[in-house]
Amino acid sequence: MLSRLQELRKEEETLLRVKAALHDQLTRLKTLGQMDNEAAINQTELQLSLQDHEEEEEEEESDS
Repeated sequence: MLSRLQELRKEEETLLRVKAALHDQLTRLKTLGQMDNEAAINQTELQLSLQDHEEEEEEEESDS
């Protein structure tokens, strides 16, 4: 009986370590996801900024 209890305790410890590792991995993935979203937003802002700049140059050329 005691050995079964010891086995269950070892199993519990292992599961708790796995749970902690998965939680850490999930946190890292969420952080990466946020970074990817920020990178996409920055890229979009850059594209829009360049597009606005090109449109302003075209307007200036057509006014001349």
